[in-house]
Amino acid sequence: MYDHYSFEDAAAYQIELAKQLKFQPLDKIETIAGADISFNRDSSTMYAGIVLLTYPGMVLKSFALETYETNFPYKPGFLGFKEVPALLKVWELIAHKPDVVVLDGNGILHPRRMGLASHFGILANQATIGCAKSLLHGKNHLPENAKLKTEEIKNNAGEMLGFALRTKINCAPVYVSAGHLITNDQSLDIVKNSIRNYRIPEPTRLTHNIVNDFRTGKLKAGFHEISAPLTLF
Repeated sequence: MYDHYSFEDAAAYQIELAKQLKFQPLDKIETIAGADISFNRDSSTMYAGIVLLTYPGMVLKSFALETYETNFPYKPGFLGFKEVPALLKVWELIAHKPDVVVLDGNGILHPRRMGLASHFGILANQATIGCAKSLLHGKNHLPENAKLKTEEIKNNAGEMLGFALRTKINCAPVYVSAGHLITNDQSLDIVKNSIRNYRIPEPTRLTHNIVNDFRTGKLKAGFHEISAPLTLF
């Protein structure tokens, strides 16, 4: 999908995509999804997964898995070009879409306001949230070392782009920002409500584990309904 793009082409495309961003609060949220990718180093195969859970209960209801081939190189700021095509392929397997999707990457907390969550959100026409494990862009003060403490993250112009969120004591924060069709404040509230006993919110934590099992052959591609609670993730 993007293998023929140069980084210059990709940056220009991000700027154009960013013009389509919309931010509005969701009226109700009953289902939430997590989306993530796993791959072997030096391989062109992306193992993509999306899990669907109840909200705010975080009960796993189903998940979808698919592979995608890409040779687009990894470079900070351009993750969407490597991962979004694979995630869109998985997205097609899901008949009943969730109210919101949390992705393991940034939303508008990005030099061109087009992180993975924003990129996927626009192309899927879906409310999305970025929850990244490292800070790509902007300045912030670390949150107080207490669970669910936050600090705003701003760019050099003073524009608020997202939040640093301390999900556990004595643990590095995660970085939350709106992707598309949601607000920064609501994104933060949803991620807070999705935290259990781990640094990473349940939607992306579960997806990470499931796609790793997919990559190692423990799970197969396709859409999977959960008929009974799973404990292995």
